[in-house]
Amino acid sequence: MKNVSKLLVGLSFTLPVLFILLSKTGTADTMDKMDASNKIDIATLAGGCFWCTESDLEQLPGVLDVVSGYSGGDLANPTYRQVSSGKSGHIEVIEVKYDPSVVSYEQVLDYFFRHIDPTDDKGSFVDRGPQYRPAIFYHSAEQKQIAKQFMMEIDKAMIYPKPLKTELIEFEKFYPAESYHQDYYKKSSLKYKYYRYASGRDKYLDEVFGDDRQENPKTLRQLIDEKELQAKVKVYAKPSDKEIKAKLTELQYYVTQEEGTERPFDNKYWDNKAAGIYVDVVSGEPLFSSTDKYKSGTGWPSFTRPINSAYIVEKTDFKLLYPRTEIRSKFGDSHIGHVFKDGPKPTGLRYCMNSAAMEFIPVNKMASLGYGDYLYLFDK
Repeated sequence: MKNVSKLLVGLSFTLPVLFILLSKTGTADTMDKMDASNKIDIATLAGGCFWCTESDLEQLPGVLDVVSGYSGGDLANPTYRQVSSGKSGHIEVIEVKYDPSVVSYEQVLDYFFRHIDPTDDKGSFVDRGPQYRPAIFYHSAEQKQIAKQFMMEIDKAMIYPKPLKTELIEFEKFYPAESYHQDYYKKSSLKYKYYRYASGRDKYLDEVFGDDRQENPKTLRQLIDEKELQAKVKVYAKPSDKEIKAKLTELQYYVTQEEGTERPFDNKYWDNKAAGIYVDVVSGEPLFSSTDKYKSGTGWPSFTRPINSAYIVEKTDFKLLYPRTEIRSKFGDSHIGHVFKDGPKPTGLRYCMNSAAMEFIPVNKMASLGYGDYLYLFDK
């Protein structure tokens, strides 16, 4: 009996210690991450239900810890019941601790915005009321300026269907939520999944960013840059059919005008490793860069992305009975190839192109041939 008593006493001491060490606000894993980081920054963000925003932000590389809680009200140590009533003045938030040497404040905001509806100041999806409205609680003048500028750029690019209505609020105090709210998506995964699905959050995000947003994510910064490139598009002219026939070889005409396909491993650029850009052989539109070219093993020149998506037109074709996404040039209307979702990171795409549809312009000739604006691609 004495041995049993000792065991019970030992357990009575050990279990609380283990609970403390492994609790949400002080997990051993989180503590190790923080010890390994020289500097920790904090972002306090409101994007509706903190079960969802906590689960999303914890997936961002560079984030060390995410805690659900409340900010913005005058009542000290509010309870969930008080906050959810909408009368305490608080908003459901998450406190995000991150390593600024791995992920910047703008990148944290970028990821955050891509997982909420920042245009609804009356609530968030099925959760209605000011306690669920989107907000950024800035901890410094620098955070405020970064958030303000980033939001202006997002609005200018018209990425969301409506203007942003996310508040910028000076941070004062953060109150951690009750323990049962922390890591709710892990503790009560079935209830969480049902709530999230029913809330309409992911349906909305799919409509804004595409239903492949998780497999092939694009940051808001990438989308903003793409919109800026589209505004700088130069107009190219398509020659007459007679001029095209006179200019192109039989194979080039077959590929670009009759939507043909050249032989794999038996074409001009499939193994080209020189630095430069690839343009439409018909119109001269800049299409792809050698900086995005990779060895796909298919025998055709393959790229992870176009230079400027404004010069690319996607169409669905059924020539092989199943749907494929055809790539054509915007102004020349040339058939270039197809794009597939089996490429490498960061896009996950494989732009599988025909050499016969393109002309290669080496770096040392880009400026003289009118493509000097794209020399920045080779500055790195």
